[in-house]
Amino acid sequence: MLTNLYIENIAVIEKSNINFTHGLNVLTGETGAGKSIVIDAINAVLGKRSSRGMIRTGADAAYVSATFEELSELVHKKLAAMGYSAEDGSLILSRELSASGKNTCRINSRPATVAALKELGEYLINIHGQNDNLELMNPALHIVYIDALADIGERLAAYRGLYRELRAVEEELNSADTDESERLRRMDLLSFQITELEDADITVGEYDALSEERNALQNREKIAKELMRARIALDGDDEVDGALRMTDDAATSVMNASRYLSTLEGAADRLSSALYELQEISRELEGAMDDIDADPHRLEEIEERLDLLYRLRHKYGDSEEELLAYLDHAKKEFNALSDYAFNREQLEKRRDELYNSAYNSAKEISDIRKKVCETFRESVEREMAFLLMPNVRLEIQQEEVEMNTRGIDKIEFLISVNPGEEPKPVSKIASGGELSRMMLAIKTVLSRADFVQTLIFDEIDTGISGSAADRVGKKLHQLSADSQVLCVTHQAQIAAFADNHLFISKSVHDERTFTQVDSLDEDGRIRELARIVGGEQITDSALNHAKQLLNTARE
Repeated sequence: MLTNLYIENIAVIEKSNINFTHGLNVLTGETGAGKSIVIDAINAVLGKRSSRGMIRTGADAAYVSATFEELSELVHKKLAAMGYSAEDGSLILSRELSASGKNTCRINSRPATVAALKELGEYLINIHGQNDNLELMNPALHIVYIDALADIGERLAAYRGLYRELRAVEEELNSADTDESERLRRMDLLSFQITELEDADITVGEYDALSEERNALQNREKIAKELMRARIALDGDDEVDGALRMTDDAATSVMNASRYLSTLEGAADRLSSALYELQEISRELEGAMDDIDADPHRLEEIEERLDLLYRLRHKYGDSEEELLAYLDHAKKEFNALSDYAFNREQLEKRRDELYNSAYNSAKEISDIRKKVCETFRESVEREMAFLLMPNVRLEIQQEEVEMNTRGIDKIEFLISVNPGEEPKPVSKIASGGELSRMMLAIKTVLSRADFVQTLIFDEIDTGISGSAADRVGKKLHQLSADSQVLCVTHQAQIAAFADNHLFISKSVHDERTFTQVDSLDEDGRIRELARIVGGEQITDSALNHAKQLLNTARE
């Protein structure tokens, strides 16, 4: 349960440390004193959407922390799944909102995200806001209440998995039906591309090798001239000896000398090796000259091949590897499109299987809902009778519709508030006060299946007064026997049932507005109830009425 809420620099609250207890915690105060700010602060620390507008004027940041004790086993498991722990049995959530828009969140002093606060918050507190009554006016949301009582979360998740897969297969089939002409055009294009690439007989590295050969052929006169000079230098001509002849003479002379001076044997060997190397180089140069002069049409062939490769690279990829990869992909796509009939047959078979599985799953859920609808109807009617609506007749209309994310059911609440009237949609019958009591009845029924330990009702008393307000107070007090309840109210009859009465007041100092939250003692409660009943001028009559309200609530 929530035991403490610390608020700093949120709206008109500069600093406030609020302690909550078991049972029914009631917050009262003048309109505009800041009761809704407390709820906003709780929403913020639970990871709900919050804006920089919450930050108190003149402050750089706002801060809120919430302490929870007596955690349920479910909360402990959720913490462990998220990588956190509460070894001492307590949990502290905190969130700081800076004027720059940055959020700093923590779970038990460890860094967290806003999303983590929100995920964990769903296991800690259930807030019924001022506008939640309007949910009853929207029939599309009625099924949510039935599902909450039915506890079919896992079944619904499994069904949605099947439904999503079914929709994906159906979309694939629809796409195939509408794009038949496009399929044929695509096959024709792929056929052309495959033929073009296969005929090119591409090899990796070919473009670079041909480019180098073209460069050599384009400069063959220069190359031939330089090679000729190198050949003359090596082989000599009619006028001079070349390097080969001179190296040979040198090798012979040193070899002869080594017969008399053994230390020259190494030099003789190296000269012989040099001679062999020069002879090999000479042969290579001769071969290079022959290659240059071998085919006068080679340059033209290379130019044509490079032009082809350039065009293919421009169309299909920047390298031979990409061209071959494109060819492979094109063949696979062509085969898949060619096997269209077979693939479509397989898709249709898969669609039928998924439809049957999804429908059967949805039908099982629908059957569960049908049973729960009757239990829900009886329970809500009973709770509404307690809330002084004894003639209410609730009818739950369940009809089968086309499969959707929630199954095959459309569920709508129909209500009759007076005897003899036929049940009609809630939006056409219920008044504001009736909506409030109906929502409280529903929340009471759902709380029995809810795992959340703290319930917050923000002005559940809208449109309610007199004896109906007294019954709402009693019902909230009954709820607080099993769950901690926090309630913001303007009704003295409801506040009288509080186990912990918190008074929110506003004051102005040095042209700044300040809000303070105080836990009231017995005398304080009497005076606050008297103020609610009679206004700012508290009379003896109002005080006596307040005492009577407290005594009645305690009976």
